[in-house]
Amino acid sequence: MPFVNIKTPEGALSRKQKEEIVHRTTDMLIEYFSEAARPHTMVLIEEVKDGGYARADQVFILPDEYRARET
Repeated sequence: MPFVNIKTPEGALSRKQKEEIVHRTTDMLIEYFSEAARPHTMVLIEEVKDGGYARADQVFILPDEYRARET
């Protein structure tokens, strides 16, 4: 069973964007594993709260201009 785990800052993606990522990622995996893998393919998008991760010793907070706007 193909399994993909994507971590993203909380609020960075809209619901529509997450759905698109799930569909496109699934389609990509099916190209490699065949259509038989589709019912067993899992894509998990985890949102990490602000302050929940760091890079180069700096705790990351998502700036407002990068937050998704639901339409």
